[in-house]
Amino acid sequence: MRLIGCDFSSAPTSRKPIVVAVGTSGDGRVELQGFECFASLDGWTRWLAETPQWVGAFDFPFGLPRELVVALGWPAQWRLLIEHYAAIDRSQIRETFAAFCAARPVGGKFAHRATDRPAGSSPSMKWINPPVAFMLHAGVPRLIAAGASLPGLHLGPHGDSRIALEGYPGLLARELIGRRSYKSDQAAGQTAERRLARDDLLAALERGASRLELRLAVSDDLRERLLADAKGDHVDAALCLVQAAWAAERRTSEGPGYGLPSAIDPLEGWIVTA
Repeated sequence: MRLIGCDFSSAPTSRKPIVVAVGTSGDGRVELQGFECFASLDGWTRWLAETPQWVGAFDFPFGLPRELVVALGWPAQWRLLIEHYAAIDRSQIRETFAAFCAARPVGGKFAHRATDRPAGSSPSMKWINPPVAFMLHAGVPRLIAAGASLPGLHLGPHGDSRIALEGYPGLLARELIGRRSYKSDQAAGQTAERRLARDDLLAALERGASRLELRLAVSDDLRERLLADAKGDHVDAALCLVQAAWAAERRTSEGPGYGLPSAIDPLEGWIVTA
């Protein structure tokens, strides 16, 4: 089974592509075999659809907070909600979510999913810094189009041969190096200190220092590529690859499987390993 870890962009370009780490795992070892980069959403979707078997962790949310959905009167069934959400343009999403936040008290502007607290993740309705609401809008319908199954949420036409899980590289990175910053999209922020943080993060992954008890195996060439990417996209893809490997080992567990809780909200979804 091919494993993939995806660092996603809702508006990819050649300068800021979607980065997919590809690998395999066994005996507590995750082998990073290489990367695929996509400057368009269509190219990424086509690759997923043409790759026959995979388990992947994708760095974008798969669901919206139930509190938000109920308040807006949107469909409370996941597939219908995604179809409704995909039909709305981004400007309308921004206006709708901003109005929701404006009516709420300071300190509680955003609605959260149940998974956000244990994962330490941004609310999936956030439309800026990071724009995860737009990432959901761009990514999830295309996973469905690629024939993926999303455990606990959606069964695709290919069953368990294409499994998409919501990953979050920040969850694993914080466990390994705390809250040290290891990346920046801005040239001024691409410092020697952040490169050292990437070096320490990669070394911890290679040691298998996390509670996931998986060691990342990486060639010298790929290690240098990870260290040289000051934006951190390749590192984040590799972190998601390790999360995918952990989940793949638990594919036959009870409930939705893949290490997900036995009872997750079927509207909100869950971040794997949280």
